Amino acid sequence: MAVRLRSSAHMVKFRSFFSQFIWSKRALCSLPPLNEPLDIENIHSSTSNTTAGSDAVRITTLSNGLKVASENSFGQFSTIGALIDSGSRYEIDYPSGTTHMLEKLAFQSTENFKDNDEIVQKMEALGGHVDCQAFRDCVVYAASALKHNVGGVIEVLSDAIWRSNLKDLEIEEQRETIRFELEGLDFRPDVEPELTDLIHAAAFNANTLGLPKLCPAENIDMMSQKVLKHFIQRYYRPERITIAGVNVEHDELVKQCEKYFVDHQPGWLGENIVDPDASIAQYVGGLLKDHREAPRLQPGITQLPELLHVAIGFESAKYTEQDMFAFAVLNMLLGGGGSFSAGGPGKGMYSRLYTNVLNRNHWMFASTAFNHSYADSGLFCIHSSAHPSEARKMVRVITEEYAKLVTEPFNQVEVARAKKQAQSMLMMNLESRIVRFEDIGRQVLGLGKRIQPQELYESLDAVTSEDLRRISEEMLATKPSMAAIGNCTNLPDLTYVQDRLHKRTRGSWAASIFN
Repeated sequence: MAVRLRSSAHMVKFRSFFSQFIWSKRALCSLPPLNEPLDIENIHSSTSNTTAGSDAVRITTLSNGLKVASENSFGQFSTIGALIDSGSRYEIDYPSGTTHMLEKLAFQSTENFKDNDEIVQKMEALGGHVDCQAFRDCVVYAASALKHNVGGVIEVLSDAIWRSNLKDLEIEEQRETIRFELEGLDFRPDVEPELTDLIHAAAFNANTLGLPKLCPAENIDMMSQKVLKHFIQRYYRPERITIAGVNVEHDELVKQCEKYFVDHQPGWLGENIVDPDASIAQYVGGLLKDHREAPRLQPGITQLPELLHVAIGFESAKYTEQDMFAFAVLNMLLGGGGSFSAGGPGKGMYSRLYTNVLNRNHWMFASTAFNHSYADSGLFCIHSSAHPSEARKMVRVITEEYAKLVTEPFNQVEVARAKKQAQSMLMMNLESRIVRFEDIGRQVLGLGKRIQPQELYESLDAVTSEDLRRISEEMLATKPSMAAIGNCTNLPDLTYVQDRLHKRTRGSWAASIFN
């Protein structure tokens, strides 16, 4: 049957389609047959040559001490941000919650932008958006935008960090925002943010890392322009800031940082100010309770059961120590989750807290392991939930799981599975541009360099059962910390945990718990 091409446009489309078809056919014909093995060695060698330079992170220190780190990537969008050596751990001389308030006030009015709407419109013109998050040991101001708009992004970031107006009206608005946020926590099924604050306070004696990340309700009205500006001038100094970027040209990023963070830095940087707090976190251990006689009200028709939330923890490794990788594997090995979680091995269904705790104790609502690593200390803990009447049994079960780390040998299969889970989580998370940005920024801020993902992967792979046994013994030799939220009437004291550990282990290393 004849085909009539009625115009030149149809002829062009036909030729284009025909050429693509021929190219695709040739490409398919060039592939090896499916019944022949691939030459894996040659494939790896060819791909490694083309990507070797793409993972390199370039770091430049500007004249005022500010660090600029970047990694080129692919795509049309970039992520750029400032990571500041600040956070709630530095609030010893300020009302607790100062950092929380600064997080809420981020990207409000500045010297060059009259309000948040103007900043939003500026970022929309750049094809992006901004965000701020505060942690115990770091504050992150970040922006994502089209990659060729580096100058505009740095202009917004520098204004938000150094030139915020902090108007009284804005502060009052954010006070109400924090009040609403704190009230909302009472209606959440889990109390992880509050419990995490409480276990840190118990572990570090309400100092440095033990200072609350969430603003206490009684401190909200203490947040004033004077307090906030003094904190900024003390901790938002250039030598404490790292500018990190992903999918940006390093030289262009350095150029724009010099323009906005060096040439146009605010006058208050030249004023004499109190040196930043240099206190080192000291793990001490202890018990803290947030006793609530009445059960929490839950929104909706179906009410959740009344629960007591308990965290039991011990000191772990700093992020500067090699043992951090062993604790990461131990965290995956214990795993855990909620009693109604579903999924396969990748979701932790074969972890110890699932198989030994949740599956064998029907009254246990949830049990999850967490590891927190900082520059000068660390905290490994297990968060668990059950009805308040089961408080004593819950503490006993979790204490026994800790004791099994040193009384029973590690199964090679569970260790290998935990290592693979940690490695896969690491590599999959680093596929995200935003995660890579924070990873680069945090490493350069804390270590002064960036450890490549391959090296991190190999460090996890090098963890052995002997390493897990050793760090478990060292961990359990420290004084335990315990925090609880809910009806604590039946909660045993810390001596009960120490006695259970001593009875189950009876090792010489355990004697140091009582010293």
